[in-house]
Amino acid sequence: MKNTNIQEGIILIPDFSGFTEFVFNTKLYTGEYIVRQLLSTLIDVNDQYFEISEIEGDAILFYRYDENPSYESISDMLWKMRNAFNRKIKELSKSLSTKIDLSLKFIVHYGAFSQYNIGNFRKLYGKTIVEAHQMLKNGLAEQPSYALYSNSFLENSNNQETESDKDQHRLSEVGMIHYFESLN
Repeated sequence: MKNTNIQEGIILIPDFSGFTEFVFNTKLYTGEYIVRQLLSTLIDVNDQYFEISEIEGDAILFYRYDENPSYESISDMLWKMRNAFNRKIKELSKSLSTKIDLSLKFIVHYGAFSQYNIGNFRKLYGKTIVEAHQMLKNGLAEQPSYALYSNSFLENSNNQETESDKDQHRLSEVGMIHYFESLN
């Protein structure tokens, strides 16, 4: 059986750091409202560049079929998402008179995957999807606000990283972590 639906593409997963504590320490309605607002902000900033495969709790599984991914374009997108996320947290904290202790991390991966439909749902399938989810659960980052670019993405992107070395940490077995705030 041959699957002609397999294509190369980017997997992007923005995920909230601090989510479990947030859920346990926030009233149900308030927490649901805050999470809905934050996820909507990320989706709006995406501006349909990526397709959405699914939303699970505090994470969005974005994808884009792309044979020539651009590090610069993706990096710019992540900065916009992170800045909009932080602005929304400030806005919600002020309007709800509450402290929202959430930050944002991103996983950026590249590889082959397929897609299938079940009812109204489109599901992604493949090793690339599993690897991206595994990268979410890492003990590699030294602070909660970061982007982890996989080796696969870096090797397939059509331009090299251009950001400051002080905010990057190379991990030969995984890829590169870019911190949004400078490490002290």
